[in-house]
Amino acid sequence: MSLIHSNMLMSEVVEAHTSLIPVLNRLGIRLGLKDKSIRQVCEEHQLDVDFLLVIINTFLNEEYFPEKRLKAFHLSQIIDYLNKTNHYYLRYQIPNIARHLELFIAQDGSANKTLALIGRFFQSFKERLMAQIEKDEREWFPYCLALGRQWATAVFMEDEECLGDVEADEENAEALLADLKSIMIKHLSGEYNENLCYAVLFAISSLEKDMKQHNRIRYRIVQPMIRQMERFNLKK
Repeated sequence: MSLIHSNMLMSEVVEAHTSLIPVLNRLGIRLGLKDKSIRQVCEEHQLDVDFLLVIINTFLNEEYFPEKRLKAFHLSQIIDYLNKTNHYYLRYQIPNIARHLELFIAQDGSANKTLALIGRFFQSFKERLMAQIEKDEREWFPYCLALGRQWATAVFMEDEECLGDVEADEENAEALLADLKSIMIKHLSGEYNENLCYAVLFAISSLEKDMKQHNRIRYRIVQPMIRQMERFNLKK
């Protein structure tokens, strides 16, 4: 897949890749893009065009992952993107799945045991993801930002607790989402509304792809940066 560049029209890029709409929305870019280039849109929204291009190309192309380029950005810039992504999940993507799923289950849920199981799996996934996001906001993001500030000034707390590895909970959330999709594809039975079924599956697939790319940044960029800072801290 060819890479997206700053001189391309943002509207044409979005028309070709509508899966980018949630990524742009969380950064404050709305539809109604007219004939503005990506650089012009970034200037209008006071966004770093190089950072946006890395995020867009990483999201669209799984083989593209410029770790060195991402590490060149300030840690606070990456954490801000991850935080906005979390909030987008809570405000839009999770409620969107929930609305479609509630309608889907309401159609035939009383007589279809598989639909009840799907509902329970989604609730487990939602609770796990919300717990992880709450932990991000309460512990991990503040810890990363504080460590980044200390790194910039080379001042570290000798007894500071290491919190660099937070991968397990979110991996479990991803696994639950994958299980939910698998149940619907492999084991759905009985009478059900096909249109609502497809709406739920498409919404789940969109979130699944989003989380996968989101977590690549978390675990291949942010965590190695934090571990490096922690190792430096232990040597002080």
